[in-house]
Formats: sequence, C-alpha cells, structure tokens
Amino acid sequence: MKQRVYIDTSVIGGCLDEEFTEWSNALFKEFRDGKKTAVISDLTRLELQEAPEKVQNVLTSMPTDLLENVSLSLEAQTLAARYIEEKIVTAKHMVDARHIAIATIERVDVLASWNFEEIVNLNRIRAFNAVNLRMGYPILEIRSPREIAYEKDV
Repeated sequence: MKQRVYIDTSVIGGCLDEEFTEWSNALFKEFRDGKKTAVISDLTRLELQEAPEKVQNVLTSMPTDLLENVSLSLEAQTLAARYIEEKIVTAKHMVDARHIAIATIERVDVLASWNFEEIVNLNRIRAFNAVNLRMGYPILEIRSPREIAYEKDV
C-alpha cells in the first residue's frame, strides 16, 4: 500500500533550497513516480500564496491526480487548540499545530517537514502524540523528507 505523506510548506520550499533540495526533490520524484501519495491541505495552499512564484510552481507542476487534498476541519482546529493548551507550541505557532492536527485527523502515514524547531523535534513529537492518544487518535509519524525518501515498503 502506498504511503500517504502530508507535506507542509517547508518541504515544497525545500525543493529550491540548497540545504534541502536533494531530499525534497527525491520525495517529489517518488510522488511523481506514484510510489507515495502527496497529501496537501488547504492550509498549505494558503501559505503558498505568500511564497515566491517559483516555490508555488513546485506544487502547481505536480499532476493533480497525484495529490490528495485535505482541509482544516473543525475537528482539526479543536485538536490544534489542545496542542496550544498543553503548551506543546505557543499560539504564535498555531499554523504548525494545525498542520499536525490535520495530518492526525486524516490519519496519514507520515508528516514530512523541515521545521526542526516546532515540528520535527523529538520532545514535541512525543508531546503531540501524547495528546493524540489521550484524545483517541493514533500516533502520528513525523519525519524530515530525508527519512522518508527512498523508504522501501515492507
């Protein structure tokens, strides 16, 4: 079964960032080759509107049938608010909390991000997942594209 990978804006921008280009582009190649499914939220699309056109083009160049679109639901907003209440991230980072919540609600296989401070951070991952479990949701895998690209299904 193909992995469903929620990607935040950092992964898309990473395709054009010298530090992250190798791994972001490798992940996008796996999406294009049909090996993995890219899960894109309306929140990510909204954030991309503020990005330079060349970053926007990374996503718009993807065939739409290779993208799974998801939305920020009331359920995800409630879960994100709980992350803030639990002080996993501050209200200043509500967007990050919402990405985590959307990916959790949508039960993706993994969330990909280059945001090491607020998202791909072991202590925060554990805290997000503690809240998820207490609220009846599954554990969410959170990884950098480097850890996801070239993963073999077993």
